[in-house]
Amino acid sequence: MSYRAIVIGASAGGFHALSKLITQLPEGFSLPVFVVQHISPSSDNYMVKFLNKLSKLRVKEADEKEKIKLGHIYIAPPNYHMLIEENHTISLSTEKKKNYSRPSIDILFETAAFAYGKSLIGVILTGANNDGAAGLQAIKIAGGYCIVQEPAEAEAEAMPTAAIEHAKPHKILKLDEIAALLVELDNQVKQKK
Repeated sequence: MSYRAIVIGASAGGFHALSKLITQLPEGFSLPVFVVQHISPSSDNYMVKFLNKLSKLRVKEADEKEKIKLGHIYIAPPNYHMLIEENHTISLSTEKKKNYSRPSIDILFETAAFAYGKSLIGVILTGANNDGAAGLQAIKIAGGYCIVQEPAEAEAEAMPTAAIEHAKPHKILKLDEIAALLVELDNQVKQKK
């Protein structure tokens, strides 16, 4: 399968999980990665700066109408939904909250599933609500590949548990295994080019 993008959703405990996962993606990783981490609306961009220092890839806060570049990690800004358009640009929206959240994981996943179809990989990490479960199911219905963090390893297991029940993912893995699988899938994409 030839994948073209990855979406990741995280909530409670997500900062630690993302730090661990993103730092394991090697230089030269080619797929763009879009991340929704539930954060306070008044949050500064500390998380983006911190992850960018740790990561071998460019980590940045997403901008409105930004063209998507390979090997970049885009983080949804505080209090904005991040949407992926059909022309593979990013849109930001202040529409009402979904699952009590803005940014919403479901909105990112659903729009990305529409834009990328079976070329999308969806990942649900730790979290204390059920945001992302419907979005991951949308990715699965579109033919994409679905991965959920092992609930027993997650700091908050509600979100991965909801995603497993709702979307029946292809893989349920520990963080290190998720990173290794993403690298393996990216390598398969490069070999096909």
